[in-house]
Amino acid sequence: MANFKVHIGVATGCSVVVTVIGVGLHFIDIQHTPWLIFLGIVGGMLPDVDAVNSRPVRLLYSILALLSAATVLSIFKKYYVQSYQLLLLAVFVYCLTRYLVLASIRKFTVHRGIFHSILALCFFSLAIICVSYYFLEQNPIYAWLNGVFLGLGFLVHLILDEMYSVDLANRRIKKSFGTALKLFNYKNIPSSLVMALFTLLLYWFLPPALPLLALSERILVPLVF
Repeated sequence: MANFKVHIGVATGCSVVVTVIGVGLHFIDIQHTPWLIFLGIVGGMLPDVDAVNSRPVRLLYSILALLSAATVLSIFKKYYVQSYQLLLLAVFVYCLTRYLVLASIRKFTVHRGIFHSILALCFFSLAIICVSYYFLEQNPIYAWLNGVFLGLGFLVHLILDEMYSVDLANRRIKKSFGTALKLFNYKNIPSSLVMALFTLLLYWFLPPALPLLALSERILVPLVF
């Protein structure tokens, strides 16, 4: 299994390369690149949300809790809520996410279980798309790009874990091979079914993809032909 530094480094590198290409093709505005790269890095850590309690995992939990608090603040600030109420709400959401929701995930799941799968990649990618569009009120193009970059980092993590399952020096395959890059959790079908159900639910609420497809066609077709 690749360590924390490798996951962060490769996810960052891949995200930077994709954003540079996107900016060069006028597909991504340069002011959005830090956020997209950040999402790629978060995606590169996300599959380890069910890992044992270590410093990298605690960092991941803190980042996810901060993102949850920031999302709630973005939703409620337009309702003219008092500043101290917003602060209390942010602290409450942070603590709820950090010490209850995420702690429960680690308690009731096993590492390299449901979160190390393509199904989980789809779930988290669709979730950030819906949150970006409906709650953060981003346009459909950038809502979809948020999901793409989170999914990119997630996929990089899974691929790296599978690559580290093959010992090329000793020409052997470790027991962990096949536990990272899998479609779903074959050992726990109920949890996979629940996640599949929520993923399908998110699919029905996705913002329109036509603006992104139209932009892609307008930029890429002239390059090809």
